[in-house]
Formats: sequence, C-alpha cells, structure tokens
Amino acid sequence: MAKKNIDWANLGFQYQMTAMRYVSDFKEGKWDEGRLTEDANVVLNECAGVLQYAQTIFEGLKAYTTEDGRIVTFRPDLNADRMVDSAKRLEMPVFPKERFLDAVHQTVAANADYVPPYGSGASLYIRPYMFGTNPVIGVKPADEYQFRVFTTPVGPYFKGGVRPLTIRVSDFDRAAPHGTGHIKAGLNYAMSMHAIVDAHVQGFDENMYLDAATRTNVEETGGANFLFVTKDHKVVTPKSGSILPSITRRSLLYVAKEYLGLEVEEREVPFEEVKEFAECGLCGTAAVISPVGKIVDHGKEICLPAGMEAMGPVTQKLYDTLTGIQMGRIEAPEGWIHVIE
Repeated sequence: MAKKNIDWANLGFQYQMTAMRYVSDFKEGKWDEGRLTEDANVVLNECAGVLQYAQTIFEGLKAYTTEDGRIVTFRPDLNADRMVDSAKRLEMPVFPKERFLDAVHQTVAANADYVPPYGSGASLYIRPYMFGTNPVIGVKPADEYQFRVFTTPVGPYFKGGVRPLTIRVSDFDRAAPHGTGHIKAGLNYAMSMHAIVDAHVQGFDENMYLDAATRTNVEETGGANFLFVTKDHKVVTPKSGSILPSITRRSLLYVAKEYLGLEVEEREVPFEEVKEFAECGLCGTAAVISPVGKIVDHGKEICLPAGMEAMGPVTQKLYDTLTGIQMGRIEAPEGWIHVIE
C-alpha cells in the first residue's frame, strides 16, 4: 500500500485523523463483535457516565516502520494487561486481552499507509480507550461502555532534537496512597492540568511530584516516570504503589541490565538523594527518554552533572538501544515486537 502524501519530516506531536478506527460496544453484559469504521465521531447522551463521573481509561503505544520495511508495534500485550487492571479498578468491564491485541492489529493494518517511513523520525501513535456511555445520574458505574482504538501519525516529541528539561518540585499532589495513580485513568490526567499549566507559566517544563503521604520520596511527573543514573552508572527508578507502571520504563530497565550490563534498582528514592545522581530522565511512550538538566525546589536549584547541554552518556545508551530495538536495528527480546501482517 502506498504511503499517504504527508510531509513526514515536519509532523508535529498532534492529532491528525486517519481513515479507520475500531469500535466495540458493551451492552446487556457482553461485548459485541467489534468493527472498523470510517466515522471518527462519538455520539453520547448528555447524561453519559463518562461525562458525569469521568469513568474512562486509555492506553498509548506506537507502530513503527522498521529498517527492513515491516510495520510493527512494541509490546502491546503489556498495554492490554494494564488496561485490564485499569478497568477493574474503575469497575468497568474488561476488554479481553486477545481482543485488545486484535483491535490494535486491525486498526494499524487498516491505516498502514499512515505509518511513517523508516528514518523519518515519525511514528503512528495508537490510542485504545474505553468509557461509560449510558445515562448515569446517581454515583455508580455505568451499565454500557464503548471501547475504541484510533491512530494518528506523529513526529518526534521534541522537534529539532532533545533539549534537557527544567522541572520543579510541585506543591500539588498527583495521586493519593491507595488511590488511582497506578492505573491509566483520564481523571488522573485531568487533575494534573492546572499543575502543568502553572509550571509552564512559571517557566518550567514539568512537575516533579513527591509522595502525597510524606512528601519526601520522588514519584513521577504528570505523564512520565523518572529514571536516575548514579555516578557509578547504576540505574535507579522510584518504586511506589501510586506510580503508573510505565511500559517504557520497564523496557529500559531490562535493556540496562540485559543489554548494557548495568546494575538496576527499583526502590524508594528520597528527594534528598536526587542531588547525588549524575543523570535524570523522564521516560514514556512519546519521547522514550527526555533528559532533565535542572530540578528546582522552591528556588533551590539542583543541576545534574550530565544533561545540562544534552543527554547524559548512560541515558543516551539506553535511548539508542531501546529505539534500535523498536526500529529493528537491534535484535529484540522474544515477544517484544508484534508484526502487522
């Protein structure tokens, strides 16, 4: 199939409608067979559960064109697992893992001509999501739901190359202990909007959230996990029950240990320890790793020795190795790459 006539090199990270999307409805206690459709619009009753009580969850992953011309997705089985956990936590019906994988496969295949070519720096972003659809006026779970998958071609998260970020320690809390911070629910992101807008107004790129219970341990940002590197090249990432289990972070930790031979620790990270690290990065689907150059704690600056001008050396190796796996330049662990036939 011929690629669309798109200026791939100048794509931004924003929504661009593609030809097809997948839809399945849950009614009378079961999911229907699902279907692909050209209709990008969602029609809802004014009292739909999602509009009243934010009963919605989502995922995010990408499809790539590899060096040998294949279209692939990266570890979609983990996205399926995480969506199962999210659905259970918000009292939503589980969309079966096998069907999730099939829906992603169908949607990418139907939009194959929107997958950017190898070497363009762009990819096809995939957004599976689910929401309550029937009228709900009392505070309770909806009875009917819709699961959808759409795709959109996107450019690199940072145009013109990676720029080290300046972040601040936030006075706001991202997630409560025993709350919903560990699932990918829309409500988590809604409550972070004010904090990120305020950070931008103050001249910062992102917020560093500390744990809500003690405000002493590093958790994550509004949309990415932290990854630190010690001066002796040990890779450290925060561990907490209210942190979203990032698929990118888990993949980077595996790459650090199994591909680069580095020591890896997943543990509580006291904020007081941050000034001792050599490198810091934010990891997620959109940018893989974004280097952090400076962290500001109410006027007190922590400048990371590596990352003020560019990625630190260990962060760069992690980035190069993981993107090499995604693009087919480096052999992937078994099961990580799903080919779209």
